[in-house]
Amino acid sequence: MNSRKQLIEKWKTDYDFKTVASAFGSLAVTVIFALYNGFLGVYHASLWHGSICLYYLILIVLRWVLIAAGKKAVPACKREDSIKRVYLKASVLLLLLNASMIVPITLMIRLQKPVSLTLIPAISSAVYTVYKVTLASINLKKRKKASNSLLRLLRTINFIDALVSILTLQNTLIMIGTKGAGTEMLPFTVVTSTIIWAALLILSITAVIKGVIGLQSG
Repeated sequence: MNSRKQLIEKWKTDYDFKTVASAFGSLAVTVIFALYNGFLGVYHASLWHGSICLYYLILIVLRWVLIAAGKKAVPACKREDSIKRVYLKASVLLLLLNASMIVPITLMIRLQKPVSLTLIPAISSAVYTVYKVTLASINLKKRKKASNSLLRLLRTINFIDALVSILTLQNTLIMIGTKGAGTEMLPFTVVTSTIIWAALLILSITAVIKGVIGLQSG
């Protein structure tokens, strides 16, 4: 019972612990999404699901690299240099992650994503996405509380993942809610997809620049 209380108290007061614990939860969910989309990609020969599976696989590697680096025992004298090197590698992976979204976004713009959802699951997905985006936005603002740059980068990645959820949800709702090809929504899809992907790219490039500067300063 005492250990349980200690964990609860640590969750409330230790921001680093909370970040790592949340990252483990996000990693588990990401694995499920990767397997699900991978299965659909193979079973239906779906380019959409295959490309989304690739996105989640890169996201798994990225999150694991940061979590493993955070738990790795490194001598104090080498700790800062180790963090800087991992940060740069992770930021390059982050750039690759967002590059992997080019194919899904292209399919979104062309309204070619296959949708088998009914309205009720789509609404449930919308509620979850709103929760995910709200939580990621709040944590993004609080990321300066983290003790090192790797944990701050984890929060940035969570925010990027939330933005991708908005893109997929948007296209799902458009395909469900419109008749025929849904071409009347094409201008809206192009604009929103471009804006969100540009935001992803800016966050990724900013992370790479910080990583390079941090390594050079060391």
